Amino acid sequence: MKKVAISRLAIAVKLTFLILLSAIVLFPIALTVTNAFMSEREIGHHYGALYDTEADGLDAAAMPKEHVGIRFIPELVTLKPFAEVLIFKPTFLLLFWNSVRLTVPILIGQAVVGTLAAYAFAKLKFPGRDKLFFVYLLTMMMPYQVTLVPNYIVADKLGLLDTYGAIIWPGVFAAFGVFLMRQFTSAIPDAYLEAAKIDGAGHFRAFFHIVLPQVKPGMTALLLLAFADNWNMVEQPLLFLTEELRQPLSVYLARITAGEQGVAFASSALYMAPMVLLFLYGEERLVEGIQRSGVKG
Repeated sequence: MKKVAISRLAIAVKLTFLILLSAIVLFPIALTVTNAFMSEREIGHHYGALYDTEADGLDAAAMPKEHVGIRFIPELVTLKPFAEVLIFKPTFLLLFWNSVRLTVPILIGQAVVGTLAAYAFAKLKFPGRDKLFFVYLLTMMMPYQVTLVPNYIVADKLGLLDTYGAIIWPGVFAAFGVFLMRQFTSAIPDAYLEAAKIDGAGHFRAFFHIVLPQVKPGMTALLLLAFADNWNMVEQPLLFLTEELRQPLSVYLARITAGEQGVAFASSALYMAPMVLLFLYGEERLVEGIQRSGVKG
């Protein structure tokens, strides 16, 4: 009986911890989505401490003076912030498209480079393979800020400054994709590839017909994680792109002033939508991919 009671207590503690953790994670998301349907005046009433009333032309008497109140349910639901963003601020759609133009090529490149390089590191034998892979992993262990200056110098020498190539090419060859896909490729039994060679299949045929179908969960996990990483990039565009209209939406959100909180909430909600939808679509494969990434053959 004591063991059963201890087991139930452990389960209760785990569930409580997960519920609290989920609440902490979901709190800012729920606040952003619900506040996106508030009017600017209502937002100003509840978050008045964030505003400069003189600069923003708001009624100081209607603003709270000492604290910022948090409100989830709008008094009056309105779509005006979304209309402001989508109709009266064409810059939003332009920068949203910039984010797509940066993220999609990186995802395609990582999927291609990651799977091919993983096959080479996991199944091909050549001199210095493990040492080369270790050097490749070192780039993943270093914080991105450490490599900012070298990357800037290389991009300058190659004439890539103020172009998307300065951001896309380093993203395509990121070490994380190779590392993750190598875990999946290593789990494939060598006997499958040896049987394919006996049947006359070369490396490319073995890769496309044997390896690729078995690493699809890993590729899904890679694409989802890489999308979240590159969709939210800020430092790279600020460093390599000087023209504001060429920068992605992630940079624009950081520049919204306090007097445009309605626009900020609506923009953030729209900005989160692709990531949330992709996660909901590929949640099962993402979990499966992460679980199988630790399996070794």
